[in-house]
Amino acid sequence: MSADAPQSDADLLRAVRAGNAAAYGELYERHVTAARAMARQLVRGVEVEDVVAEAFTKILDLVCRGGGPESAFRTYLLTIVRRTVHDRTRIASSPAVTGEIERYDPTAPFVDPTLAGLDRSPIARAYLSLPERWRAVLWHTEVERAGPAQVAPLLGLSPNGVAALSYRAREGLRQAYLRSHARPGVLPECRTVLGRLGHYVRGGLARRDARTVDEHVDSCQECHGVLVEVADVERGLRVVVGPLIAGPLFSGYVLALAKASGPGGAGPLRAVRRLGRMPRRWLVGAGAVVLLVVAAATVRALSGPEPVDRPATLGPVAVPPPSVDPVPVPLPTERPSRVPGERTSRVPPPPVAIDRQSTPAEVAEARLRVTIDPIGSLVRARPGIVGVRLRNYGKAASDELAARVGLPPGVSLVPHVRSGPGASVSGPAGTVDGWECRPSKRGARCVRKGLAAGRSTALYLRVLVSGAAPQGAGPTVRVDAGRLRVRARAASGVRATGAPARFATEGKVSVRAIGNTLLTCPDDLEGCPEARRREGEQRDNDLWHMTALDRDDHPFTDSSSEAVLSVPRGGEVVWAGLYWSAAGAEGGPIRLRPPGLRRYVTVRPSEVKVRELPLGPVYQAFADVTGLAADVRAGGTWWAADAPMEEGVARHAGWSLVLVVTDPAEPYGQAVVLDGGTVVGGRVRRAHFPLHGLRPAAAPARVELVTWEGDADLRGDRVSLGSGALTPSGGERDASNVFDGSVGRGGGLTFGVDVDTVSAELGVDPGLTITSDKDVVLFGAAAVSVRSRP
Repeated sequence: MSADAPQSDADLLRAVRAGNAAAYGELYERHVTAARAMARQLVRGVEVEDVVAEAFTKILDLVCRGGGPESAFRTYLLTIVRRTVHDRTRIASSPAVTGEIERYDPTAPFVDPTLAGLDRSPIARAYLSLPERWRAVLWHTEVERAGPAQVAPLLGLSPNGVAALSYRAREGLRQAYLRSHARPGVLPECRTVLGRLGHYVRGGLARRDARTVDEHVDSCQECHGVLVEVADVERGLRVVVGPLIAGPLFSGYVLALAKASGPGGAGPLRAVRRLGRMPRRWLVGAGAVVLLVVAAATVRALSGPEPVDRPATLGPVAVPPPSVDPVPVPLPTERPSRVPGERTSRVPPPPVAIDRQSTPAEVAEARLRVTIDPIGSLVRARPGIVGVRLRNYGKAASDELAARVGLPPGVSLVPHVRSGPGASVSGPAGTVDGWECRPSKRGARCVRKGLAAGRSTALYLRVLVSGAAPQGAGPTVRVDAGRLRVRARAASGVRATGAPARFATEGKVSVRAIGNTLLTCPDDLEGCPEARRREGEQRDNDLWHMTALDRDDHPFTDSSSEAVLSVPRGGEVVWAGLYWSAAGAEGGPIRLRPPGLRRYVTVRPSEVKVRELPLGPVYQAFADVTGLAADVRAGGTWWAADAPMEEGVARHAGWSLVLVVTDPAEPYGQAVVLDGGTVVGGRVRRAHFPLHGLRPAAAPARVELVTWEGDADLRGDRVSLGSGALTPSGGERDASNVFDGSVGRGGGLTFGVDVDTVSAELGVDPGLTITSDKDVVLFGAAAVSVRSRP
């Protein structure tokens, strides 16, 4: 480098620490435009310059005291600008907190509450683990999309040197991202493939090794998702790291920077435009919530609607249930995600079905009505189900049906359906109830033979929702049958919170749930027998040193408990899921013994969620055990044993088996299993979970609720389906203390474990509401069955 080459930001910062005030003036000139662009997103008028001046003053003070950034001045400055506005707002609204404004680490990203959890996403953790110089070059070149010539002075490099450093930083980011997935517990074959993905993306593998990777990612959904993400880490930087540093108004910041920078600002403008083409699977693994509605609106305003291309390899399979017999829709494994508090938004218009017949004669022959809805909710960074229902209320059969399902941005079809008991489909496409579906760029295209007069059919599509999917319009469907054409749009789209569906079906079906605790109070302590009988004043696990409960006669179990399952006469298991939970941050396998078997079967979780309760972390694990339940006589005594757990004060551990079964005595209806994993109580005393997609006909619904860490002596736990507090069928049968440590109709105390049955009539906008005024509980799952019109 020549002697008169401009000094890098790092050089200038070192000069400032040595007492050179002019060096800080150079830093100011380089970055004041970005600071103003950021401040204008947060404040107005003369306050913009006040915020900018205060931010630069704070950094100067930190640098002179030996702190502050080493080289990544731009990202540090943006963080301080946002923190400055935050502190000024707090001081204005509450002068008493003035003394608290320095109680933060200025080197850490300032995460906006609307983006809570974003810093824990895999790509964010990988970025923050990089050396500061690498983070700086990635921010300027990939996030702000500045050219090498613009970045060169900031880093003290030539344009070619910037390009080379950017390449090394991207490779470092990929390796850091892959290391985050090679965690303990990953299957050996997955660990081997994850170790090769970096070379695979660069084309550096031998043909044989590349073929091995191809075959594995085709059959492993999790590794396929990692491959999609690591192949395009640059977009992950813009989608995740951009909002992490610049906040929810990242899109406005880069647009303002582009405008202020003149022709050289085209890079930031491209960064905003590319947000509209982000990968579908970003942030699936961390549950981060990225609020980029403003960015999407900006892109549309600048360039009109842009179609979101979804490769056919990412499209799912249609899994429709038949008109009479239920067909399961199992869902893929998901990674743990945090569910923040929900903010109320405007309710979209109800679904609309439009009949377009050319002649009165056609109306007399066949008439179609179609609806489309998410089942439960479509929740960011979670899998879900979209249900389509079609009815011919005419007097004759329709022509062949062709349905085009359109999915909202950020929602894509699940790539594979695994065959198994109760499933009718395997591979990427198949036929159920006569439907054949194939993925399309914007959703799915499904065909079926004509529908007889007076008959209905349903189509369920399993989907994945990106962590960055914008909230807004719901999925759409158009059905063509000859000259007949009907359309519908769902009343709801992607949500930040809610309970997505894990399974859905229709037919003569009902739901069941059983379970028990694996911890209890010590037998030899005074008051324990009374507490187990729900007597005395020590009926909470907070008041006991909880120890393992071992009720079976098996010599090799450390903890065990049983529950009796009653299956309707003539009924069969359609779907079965096992949930288990305990205190601690590490979930693992559990042992299960169905009726009629003498030995336990080890069940490994396909999903583990970790949540924080007041006394520490707890986990909830899940495994699909449909095959096991269908292969045995399900009715009878089930045993579970040896779940990972901790003994001690205020600890809980337990299990629950949730089932959907056929019931010949029941009318035609729907059954849905919703995943929870939501903490209710404390700061969030009320949680509402919409039950979209259910079509009740003013008929009673049966709901099985699985909840963890409820205390019998802490009242104020209520459950509603929209018609007032409901009374559970077990425990103390108190509508104001539902989560009282009870399972089924038995009267004994099951410390910290609740499996409750409630019934109510669903209205036109059904939803499950859980309230906890004093206790803090973990809502695990809900299974709902309700009569519907066939």
